Amino acid sequence: MTMLDDRTTAAPWPTAYPKQGYAVVDVETTGLARDDRIVSAAVYRLDAQGNVEDHWYTLVNPERDPGPVWIHGLTSDVLEGAPLFPEIAAEFSARLDGRVLVAHNAMFDWSMIAREYARAERTAPVRQRLCTIALSKELGLPLSNFRLESLATHFGVVQRQAHNALDDARVLAEAFRPSLHTAAERGVRLPLLECRPLTEWASPSSGGSPAPRIGQQASYRANGWRPSRKRPACTYPNPGRYEADKPLKQGMRVAFSGDTSIDRELLEDRAVEAGLHVATSVSRLTSLLVTNDPDAATSKTVKAKSFGTPIVDEAAFTQLLRDVAPADE
Repeated sequence: MTMLDDRTTAAPWPTAYPKQGYAVVDVETTGLARDDRIVSAAVYRLDAQGNVEDHWYTLVNPERDPGPVWIHGLTSDVLEGAPLFPEIAAEFSARLDGRVLVAHNAMFDWSMIAREYARAERTAPVRQRLCTIALSKELGLPLSNFRLESLATHFGVVQRQAHNALDDARVLAEAFRPSLHTAAERGVRLPLLECRPLTEWASPSSGGSPAPRIGQQASYRANGWRPSRKRPACTYPNPGRYEADKPLKQGMRVAFSGDTSIDRELLEDRAVEAGLHVATSVSRLTSLLVTNDPDAATSKTVKAKSFGTPIVDEAAFTQLLRDVAPADE
């Protein structure tokens, strides 16, 4: 097993790597949409070479229903006496301050954290993030998929309580350290991305006009155009349409429509990694349409309804991605 207190380091250490250390983060939330809230958060602080300095965990009262209790296990009763995010923001900031934020699917964790800070009219003190999915790809790790449990298994890390923020952060810290050292030994450039703080938050509307989205980035465009990406052909046969209460199956054709809280390209990458076929349009062969606004009169939703194609929202689809059934042999 990879031990957190094993401080053997490779030499020489790349001078271009961050010197201020890392904050390995995991947050559990009420859902995946832009208006969802954090219900628990954990941070493992690591030094520049990935050695653990300390860790911290807190529950957070989301001031709403806790969402998927069957995933994170945090009920309304448990969260009722927890601090509000503004009450833990200062301590959270102390853990993040000046460090590179590390998370598995870092776009999602950063987005949720940034929105909570925006609601509190504060700014998270972090300027760079590193996604361990992206790092795993850079290293070419022989993983069957890019789930956290697969990364943990590769490095011999034992998961004790999945979807518990503290344990997920521990597992990621243990898996990140050998990943970081492998990258250093190979001279791999770390896939660091900028963390742009959110500077807009909701305020009471007047005259019946709708309030702005909480934590909306100034660059966000509701109907922004995004060029399609060329992807390799799916190697699995199309098993047909998705059926409710059954798992997705490798080879299913999945289309997306409208805005998503998780970066669209990352969501599509996760679908491809699970063995699904990401389609750019809806046809009679489409297995499933994913949209957060099924009532929108987009060409994809109109076609899906006319063909009888099943439609699910992003939150449901993300849960389905956890257990995709293998293709028929």
